[in-house]
Amino acid sequence: MNIVIVDDEREIADLVEVVLQQEGYRTHTFYDPVEALAHIEHTPDVDLAILDVMMPVIDGFALCAAIRRKHTYPIIMLTARTEDIDKITGLGIGADDYITKPFNPLELLARVKAQLRRRMTYDTVRPPSADILEMRGLTVNRAEHTVRLYNEPIALTPTEFDILWLLCERCGTVVSSEEIFETVWKESYLDSNNTVMVHIRRLREKLKEPSRAPRIIKTVWGVGYKIEK
Repeated sequence: MNIVIVDDEREIADLVEVVLQQEGYRTHTFYDPVEALAHIEHTPDVDLAILDVMMPVIDGFALCAAIRRKHTYPIIMLTARTEDIDKITGLGIGADDYITKPFNPLELLARVKAQLRRRMTYDTVRPPSADILEMRGLTVNRAEHTVRLYNEPIALTPTEFDILWLLCERCGTVVSSEEIFETVWKESYLDSNNTVMVHIRRLREKLKEPSRAPRIIKTVWGVGYKIEK
């Protein structure tokens, strides 16, 4: 597994590198986001990226957005700031997870493993009959990790795919934000958590849904979300 680490704080970057290398991961560490972007644009075999938010020239948000224009592998953001708006911004441009500094290296490692496990799930061959869902113009193939809307391919991150698959699998049933979060992230849900809402918004944008009257993913106010049959 190849992991890109980008942080202009050398001590932090080196700590993350050591922790991951001890687990057998191959790391590519950059203290300069410009150099990191050049590497990412010319390296197809990246499996996950860990990006600091506050960096000179190119910050983590801009770097995340640049990655998402071409790639769907998981992205974990690191930041010393704890404001919700920063988390919402990061998730809104395509990040899959968000960790604030200072962090426990074991927690970071656990989150890395969780994201890679999710990514590897879709590289495993499965019986096709159980892994293709079709509804409302959508074709979602879990074995191939692909989504098509009226036969047009839609590029989703692993987290976005997990949410869409859950909603499709539960088609016609309202799925609460709490259930979505605990199923996809496998963590306890907090009432103040906006993570699901941000990812739903990103999904709707990629599915070309009108913001005021979404046709595919419906909001049931005060309850959750559903895809109707």
